[in-house]
Amino acid sequence: MQPACVIGHTRATVKHESLQGQRLIIAQPTGVDEKPDGAPLLVLDELGCRIGDRVMLTSEAGLIRDMTSSEKCPARWSVMGLIDEPVKQTKPKPKRKATRKK
Repeated sequence: MQPACVIGHTRATVKHESLQGQRLIIAQPTGVDEKPDGAPLLVLDELGCRIGDRVMLTSEAGLIRDMTSSEKCPARWSVMGLIDEPVKQTKPKPKRKATRKK
């Protein structure tokens, strides 16, 4: 599994028969601190991801076979799920001690 950010989508007029009707996106794998981790990948997308979405990619062949109903699909990567944005936790402000004015 590999976290990634969707950076685009693509179309192909000529493609392998198992990819007919499949949605293809371009995803940038990310690593620590959301920094790019390698080159962008061409990915099968069944979830309808949009540009800017954070996704989890997988290279599991079984999922690709299920998506395409083909044993001979040349695709390697597919979207496994969407990553929700983490909720930012804020620290409570320290209470001030009451001071008296003189």
